[in-house]
Amino acid sequence: MSVLVLVEHTEGDIKKKSFEAVQYAAEIAKADGSGVAALVLGALSEDAISALGEYGAQKVLQVSDARLNDLHARAYTTAILTAAQKEGSKVIIMMHDVNGRAVAPRVAVKLNAGLVSGALSLPDKAKGFTIKKAVFSGKAFAYVNVTSDVKVITLMPNTFQLSKADGKATIEQLQVSFGPKDFGVTVKEVNKVKGEVLLAEAELVVSGGRGLKGPENWGLIEDLAKELGAATACSRPVADAHWRPHHEHVGQTGGTIRPNLYIAVGISGAIQHLAGVNGSKTIVVINKDPEAPFFKAGNYGVVGDALEILPRLTAAVKKFKETHK
Repeated sequence: MSVLVLVEHTEGDIKKKSFEAVQYAAEIAKADGSGVAALVLGALSEDAISALGEYGAQKVLQVSDARLNDLHARAYTTAILTAAQKEGSKVIIMMHDVNGRAVAPRVAVKLNAGLVSGALSLPDKAKGFTIKKAVFSGKAFAYVNVTSDVKVITLMPNTFQLSKADGKATIEQLQVSFGPKDFGVTVKEVNKVKGEVLLAEAELVVSGGRGLKGPENWGLIEDLAKELGAATACSRPVADAHWRPHHEHVGQTGGTIRPNLYIAVGISGAIQHLAGVNGSKTIVVINKDPEAPFFKAGNYGVVGDALEILPRLTAAVKKFKETHK
C-alpha cells in the first residue's frame, strides 16, 4: 500500500510544488508505515525523475505517453485510477492548482473518496483524519475530518519548507488503457508564461497597484524584484488597465499565492486582493495613504510615495548584496 502523488513537470523539469507534494506524502506514509509512489505522466528523463527519491518517493510510476505532457483531465483521471489500483492507495495527493482542481474531483467521485481541497496541514490522526484548510477566501480556517476509506487531498503550494534527503526511487513504466473519450479535447497550442521566476512557485514576490500611477513606472517594481530574485505580481485594476498581463493578477478573481515574502506597493488592500495573498508568511506594505486597509494585514509598513521609496529600497538591497558576497 502506498500514498500516491501526482507529479507535475514542464520543459523537462519537475515543478517545485510537486517536490512539496511528495514530501507531504512521505510524512503521511511515515505515520502509516507505508510508502510513497509518485506518478509521472508524459515524457520525462530518468535523471529528472530520480530527484523524487530525495524527497521521499520510493517508487515512481511513469506513463510515457507524449499526449500527457498537456493536461487532459479525463486521461489524467484514468492514469491515476490505474496507479491507485496497482498500489492499493488509500491516500492520493495532488497540488491545489489548475491541474489538481481539474482532476481531483473526478478521481474522488470515481473512488467514492472524501476530498480536501487546499490543504494547509498534515492530517491530525488524533482526531481521525483531520486537515486544516482556508475557507471564505482565506478569512477563516476549517478543520475537515475525512471518514471515507479513500482520501484525495490537494495541497496548497508553498505550505511546507522543502528538505532533501538521501533516498532513491525505483522507476517503473505503467501501462494504462485509455478510453476513446480520454483525449476528447485536442490541445492545439500552449502559451507558457516566461520569466526568471514563476509567480506560482515564487518564495519572494513584489507586487504593484494603481499607486504606481502608470505602466511607465513599472520598471521600479521589476528592478526591485530582480535584485531580490523575486517574481512580480499586480492587483486587478492594474491588469484590467493593461499595465500588466492578466497572469500576474493575484486576488480573489486572479491567482492565489503563498510566498515567504510579499511586498505590496501602491495597493490599497481590498478584501478581494487579500484573498489571494493572505497566506503569505510576511507582508510588507508600501503606500502613501496611512489609512490604507493593507496596513492592518501587513507585518511591516512604509508610509510614503512608492516612486521615491522603491529606488532607495532597490539601492539598499543592492548595497547589502555587495557587502555580503
